[in-house]
Amino acid sequence: MNKEFLIQLTNKLYRLTLLFPKKEPLRYKMREVAASFLTNPNKEELETLNSLFEVALVQNWVSPSELLMVKEEYFSLTSALGPVEDSPQQVLSVLAKEEIKNNSQIQIQSQVRSSLPERQARILDFLKENGRAQVWQLKEVMPEVTKRTLRRDFEHLLGIGEIKRVGERNNTFYQLKSLTS
Repeated sequence: MNKEFLIQLTNKLYRLTLLFPKKEPLRYKMREVAASFLTNPNKEELETLNSLFEVALVQNWVSPSELLMVKEEYFSLTSALGPVEDSPQQVLSVLAKEEIKNNSQIQIQSQVRSSLPERQARILDFLKENGRAQVWQLKEVMPEVTKRTLRRDFEHLLGIGEIKRVGERNNTFYQLKSLTS
């Protein structure tokens, strides 16, 4: 197995996970497994990476095609390690179907988002960038908007199904709903 190829592949995974929210555990778990695979390539870690790629695909933090490319490169190593749970062809067909489904959902979402006021679109962009937020955090980003107006915007986004509320009272956070829910 070519060590230089493994190093480049690990670097690709690290660059790809840079686009995940900063405090997202999946970001660090994928990096941890990839680094471990780099030092000791084995079938179990390749299967773990396969599962983590599936989770990352659903989150929609990066384009499915970018995830697919890195995943394919990892699957190119299966011949050196032996068979993995799913063959690359099975995974590719499942991913292709998932990408088509995601693209149609993204088109519907973009139509809904294009009809939103600019302020609510900014809130969604902030949530996409940071993973989750509280009202006070958005107040810092948009000082011209009152907390009451921000709460109304969150309520509207909750009502149309764009976001979900997590927690209660002072521990209330808002985050984007995943595409599959």
